[in-house]
Amino acid sequence: MLEKTVKLILNADVYDAAIETPLERAPLLSERMGNEVFIKREDLQEVFSFKIRGAYNKMSSLSAKQRSEGVLCASAGNHAQGLAQAAKLMGVKATIVMPVTTPEIKIASVRARGAKVVLVGDTFNDALSHALILEKERGLHFIHPYDDPEIIAGQGTVAMEIIHQHSAPIDAIFVPVGGGGLIAGIAAYVKYVRPATKIIGVEYEESACLAAAMVAGRRVALKEVGIFADGIAVAQVGEHTWPILKSTVDEVITVTSDEICAAVKDIFDDTRVITEPAGAVSVAGMKKYVARESCSKQTLITISSGANANFDRLRYVTERAEVGEQREAILSVTIPERQGSFKRFVKTLGKRSITEFNYRRDDEDEAKIFLGLKTNGRAERDAIVSHLELQGYGVLDLTDNELAKTHIRHMVGGKGNAITDERLSRFEFPERPGALADFLTLLGSRWNITLFHYRNHGAAYGRVLAGMQVPKSEIKDFNASLQRLNYRHWDETENPAYGVFLA
Repeated sequence: MLEKTVKLILNADVYDAAIETPLERAPLLSERMGNEVFIKREDLQEVFSFKIRGAYNKMSSLSAKQRSEGVLCASAGNHAQGLAQAAKLMGVKATIVMPVTTPEIKIASVRARGAKVVLVGDTFNDALSHALILEKERGLHFIHPYDDPEIIAGQGTVAMEIIHQHSAPIDAIFVPVGGGGLIAGIAAYVKYVRPATKIIGVEYEESACLAAAMVAGRRVALKEVGIFADGIAVAQVGEHTWPILKSTVDEVITVTSDEICAAVKDIFDDTRVITEPAGAVSVAGMKKYVARESCSKQTLITISSGANANFDRLRYVTERAEVGEQREAILSVTIPERQGSFKRFVKTLGKRSITEFNYRRDDEDEAKIFLGLKTNGRAERDAIVSHLELQGYGVLDLTDNELAKTHIRHMVGGKGNAITDERLSRFEFPERPGALADFLTLLGSRWNITLFHYRNHGAAYGRVLAGMQVPKSEIKDFNASLQRLNYRHWDETENPAYGVFLA
């Protein structure tokens, strides 16, 4: 079977539509991982993913009569763009069935290439079922996104390029897995010419259909599929891909959404390109492999498979990247509710960089703070927790708590029903290490802090919202103190949003 697939790869017709993408060394990842890490830049294709290879190769294999009748496909986005581009280049009418959940950037890209878009269902399988109905009703020729020998061969040209771009031995190649078209093509070619090189599939944990198949020894259909990494949100590996994968893939690694977000940042740091979540899974898997194996000085290849990310998705990615990299600890800390407690607590933290600080007074005796801190891994996180506990603070580690990371961090607060004389102020100050600690110390030296919200967004200026109990007789002194702080500030006590939700 490998020989047959390799022959198809060698004869694949892709380069009228695709380019030979560079295999770039990732200097920052290489230094951090202690290995030679390379990224195959499939995000540089005209459609920003590898899918143009398989789509064009399959279209080339159709007869002139078949092309004249039109083609269609089901896709979560990248295959759709690849087929739309191939059809445009060949002058063929294309209909693309996509899940309603497909990022708008992919839908717009398909339409811009002249294809007709039909939006159906929430998952790829929903779209696939509808596409197969259209195939029979309209006599169109269905182009499968991954489960076709010509598609597999087109994607396999990625491996052909890698091997001639890097003539030295390669220890492992990490490949994102959806339905298996890309990894089947890569695995078939690499195992045929360099059998010692490991082929490691990487899947998002909520769409790990290959991992399930490897355990069961047969194709398994997942009951539910998570769509965070929409480009690989597939419930079952293909009939054509599975016979290749079960004999060529050395292992499958699953990764979390946080680990994927961290990998998006890693790729950006080395390439200045923002990949889509599916495009970063191989880097996430590589990092997990290196941590598990404690390997060093190996040559590791990863695939940046696509860069069709919705811009609004970046909010989530940036929020979770530091946690996914174990570079941020999320903690709930209980401190005494009395004047000076904030100052003592900040002193206990020392010069650690604070990424988030949320607090709203609601108890006479205890204050509970939602705290984010920059860390250098799990060991430092555990050390911080132990240090705070030794200082008498109650600590709850929420770093791996999905509810806390997704919702609670944005909901800390509520109305201070028993608080009198509260004044609300908004501040900006230059962002630097220790700046928030200095600010807290200055702010809480005289007036009781009743509300505090801060989140480091990587900007030049930190933004803080703070509430303080200031008796009317002390307002003049309070305003004078704010002037001495020399920070930009605004009085928000009369802001209607404060009155509705916080006062």
